[in-house]
Amino acid sequence: MGKIRVGLLFGGTTAEHEVSLMSAKSIYENIDYNKYEVVLLGVDKKGVWHLGDKEHFLINDKDPKQIALNVSKESLALSPGSKNKAMFVPNSPSGLDHIDVIFSVMHGTIGEDGSMQGLLRTLGIPFVGPGVLASSVGMDKDVTKRLLREAKIPVAKSMLVRSHEKEGLNYSNIALALGTPIFVKPANTGSSVGISKVKSEKDFSKAIEEAFLYDHKVLIEEAVVGREIEISVMGNEQPIASVPGEIVTKHEFYSYEAKYIDESGSYSEIPAKIDEATTKKVKDMAIHAYQVLCCEGMARVDFFLKENGDLLINEINTLPGFTKISMYPKMWEAAGVSYKDLLDRLIQYSLERHTKDKKIKLSP
Repeated sequence: MGKIRVGLLFGGTTAEHEVSLMSAKSIYENIDYNKYEVVLLGVDKKGVWHLGDKEHFLINDKDPKQIALNVSKESLALSPGSKNKAMFVPNSPSGLDHIDVIFSVMHGTIGEDGSMQGLLRTLGIPFVGPGVLASSVGMDKDVTKRLLREAKIPVAKSMLVRSHEKEGLNYSNIALALGTPIFVKPANTGSSVGISKVKSEKDFSKAIEEAFLYDHKVLIEEAVVGREIEISVMGNEQPIASVPGEIVTKHEFYSYEAKYIDESGSYSEIPAKIDEATTKKVKDMAIHAYQVLCCEGMARVDFFLKENGDLLINEINTLPGFTKISMYPKMWEAAGVSYKDLLDRLIQYSLERHTKDKKIKLSP
């Protein structure tokens, strides 16, 4: 039996383009080449898909501030319904052979909000990570909170503002209801893009304008005083959780800068220094949330641990980072699962789900 051909899909049109490139680099350097063959599928900032050059698919790949996609001359076209040529290179005699599974690290809107997952499902190609529903729900912090509340899973207090409602906002009333400081965040972004910590009315107006650059819905949320605990989950019907980790940031909050640019801006404690009972509670809550939101494949669940021991879920990330400093693979490594083995397991979960999905009848 030949090697499994993995299409590594990365880049994209969102603010998380560079993060995606760094994730792709780490996966490309760590995947098991005895078992897998990698096809590089880079999407530029205009949304054009390119067949990447394995020798030089990134520019400035050692610098997260300057990293860029090396745009190839071979752009890709998609052909839904074509069994072995769902992706092909137009006007190329060599074309592109079939792809067995897609490993997408296109973080952010379009990449992880269900849009890409729906496209890949239409193309009939298995893909790593949650399906359309969980991806859509997980990306929308507003809908996530509603479903978690319905399941009696505690979350921070918040209020939702739609674009047509922003002119009527009263900072004093919001501060009275949620306390100060508060967080203002787009409902549908990842990697802390567009998020602001607000301490005054002047900061509030600026934060609202910033958040609405990225979405039509904005969450205004109480600032929870507590430790930031994260945990990785993977699996389909019977998910498992890693050891938990803790994020300690030197920034005002765990911002995009702290996550990806400033290597001294934050550090992680893995495993987190929490007692056995709290560790069990984190694992149980994470798996419960994972199942409530219909996740499959993988997700990272982020918590606040308050001084009194209460746990709140901050958010769930259905396409977590895979960079060299990303928490998702690091927590699994601490649990005894190497990066290489983790990639293998995630790919196998996607193939298992695809096999199961093909048994579902689509018509009478």
